[in-house]
Formats: sequence, C-alpha cells, structure tokens
Amino acid sequence: MGQSQVQIGKNGITENFILTLKDHFKNRKDVKVTTLKSAGHEKEKVKEYREEILEKMGKNYSARIIGFSIFVKKWRRDVR
Repeated sequence: MGQSQVQIGKNGITENFILTLKDHFKNRKDVKVTTLKSAGHEKEKVKEYREEILEKMGKNYSARIIGFSIFVKKWRRDVR
C-alpha cells in the first residue's frame, strides 16, 4: 500500500480533519499531512499543527516535520 496523504487547508485542524486522519490509520501506519499555503506557510504554524494533531489523536502517535509536511506515524504495541 502506498502512503496516504491528507491536507490542512484554510480551516486548519477541524473535527472532520481528525476523523479523516483516524480513518486513514485504519489501513495504514503512516500518513503524510501537507500544509496548503492557505493554512499558513510558516514554520511555527506547522509546529502548532503538529502539536494539535498529536494532542487530538492520542498517545500512540508520533509526528515529524519535513518542510511544510507533517509525517504522522501510528505505533502499535506488541501484546505477546
């Protein structure tokens, strides 16, 4: 399976955005979140988006920023 991609637009991070992101994680471990120019193309804004995504998604996720993209990864614990 290829990498899934979601975009942050001028509305920023909405409840619907989080639901869409969670939906992508049903089939994948990694999702690329791109920040559109209308969402604010500043490094600080992208950092704020990353923090907000991690806060709303829960503790099983991590994220890193490359350029204006946020790569979100889901961590699964081995239950054995």
